Amino acid sequence: MSIDEAKRLAGIAACNEVQSGMKVGLGTGSTVHHTIVELARRYHDEGLDIVGVPTSLATHALATELGLPLVELDDVEGLDLVIDGADEVDASFQLIKGGGAALLREKLVAQASGAMVVVADDRKMVETLGAFPLPIEITRFGHGTTVGAIMNVLGCKAELRMDGEAPLVTDNGNFIVDAHTGPHLTHPANSEAALLRLAGVVQVGLFIDMCDVVHLAGASGTERLVRSGGRLA
Repeated sequence: MSIDEAKRLAGIAACNEVQSGMKVGLGTGSTVHHTIVELARRYHDEGLDIVGVPTSLATHALATELGLPLVELDDVEGLDLVIDGADEVDASFQLIKGGGAALLREKLVAQASGAMVVVADDRKMVETLGAFPLPIEITRFGHGTTVGAIMNVLGCKAELRMDGEAPLVTDNGNFIVDAHTGPHLTHPANSEAALLRLAGVVQVGLFIDMCDVVHLAGASGTERLVRSGGRLA
């Protein structure tokens, strides 16, 4: 089985976590794209009664094109679950997210959700977080000062993510910094807390104790991994 086909199957399998009547956070990325397509199919063909809250403008556009009903996060009192992708997942179900530059909205939606389901391919499973550069959303004002402060905190190279010759601008009008820590984030909660103490840091792409289930795609198929003691255990 190709990894692309496995990712498609994992995205579809994640839909089994959704029941009629749920309010569902809709994540961002290539794997969760398949989840959104399948949810839309079930909504139209099987009468699955759901509303979605998108985590990015791209996801909003996709869900709208597919005819999924959407609401704003502020218009609901919490979500039942969110289904999203990840750039890295460790054995404790801690995540690095933000490769798609949507980490702030993704974390807002995840924090408002009763559970978090991740769809990813097995290349995203790591022993220690950090081989994937850590995304950090920062304010545009004083961004050079903030990048320097991030490097001091993490002790590594950090650089603005570019979009051509200009800095990439997020859906929220901010910049993204990618910190090249290497696979050394052995205490990700401490790293997150230290970064959030910097005034120019808006949010950090470390998702701590949020993920409950991972639908993992590999060459041999898909696998459902459940965090011990998690909300879907």
